[in-house]
Amino acid sequence: MSNSRVAVLVAMALVIAAAVWFKIPIGTSTAPTQAPPPGPAAVAPPAEAPAPVAPASPASSPPAAAPAAPETPAPPPAAQAPATPPAPAAEAPAAPGPAAPKVQTADPFGEEQTLTAKKVIILKGSATWDNAFETLVGSLKTLSGFLEKQDIKPAGSSLIVYTSTDDAGFTYQAEIPVDQEPKNLARGMSIGTSPEGPTLKFVHRGSYDNMDNTYEAITNHLDEKKQEAKDTFIEEYVTDPLTTTEDKLVINVFVPLK
Repeated sequence: MSNSRVAVLVAMALVIAAAVWFKIPIGTSTAPTQAPPPGPAAVAPPAEAPAPVAPASPASSPPAAAPAAPETPAPPPAAQAPATPPAPAAEAPAAPGPAAPKVQTADPFGEEQTLTAKKVIILKGSATWDNAFETLVGSLKTLSGFLEKQDIKPAGSSLIVYTSTDDAGFTYQAEIPVDQEPKNLARGMSIGTSPEGPTLKFVHRGSYDNMDNTYEAITNHLDEKKQEAKDTFIEEYVTDPLTTTEDKLVINVFVPLK
């Protein structure tokens, strides 16, 4: 047997040994061949499902396409949450109504006031201090009755102007302001003007019998202020003495200054 044949036999023996070792059938080409693709059994077991990750930001690439979630319709306007109200502003003042009268805690006493002359119907008289109020009210009643017959309404509060005084009594003029001049004046009546000029105003409340206290306070006020008054003074009856009870009288006292 030639050496070459021996070499071939040895090679074949080696091939057969290798085939037995690798379970390759004899006669199969020993040339290297491409490994067949692995069958299902060769597929590696699936890896554990990855833990869910946070959705990618808008800038990152989107994941594999998935069915789009149905678009949630916007809530109707009535279902929208109301906007947060702004901080309450200061409450606007209410619309101004009729001006309320000023509440005065005390009447003025010694208030400077300038009187303006008015047309008045005048009835002169005299009285003693004992029957002063009854006499004054009688004169004012006479004037009021005369004006009522003339169908003339008073244009202001009744006045008593004291023209002279002494310890026994006084003389006076009862006056009622008017806008028109009456006709056929009764005896003792005349048309004139009320006092005018600078005065001091004082207020008396209560009965005429207590007027002495008011005039005493007036005298003290003039002395304290060193003010000099004329020899006359005026009483304006804010409440009608013909219809008001005496203890409810309100009388303004005007003291003309020199």
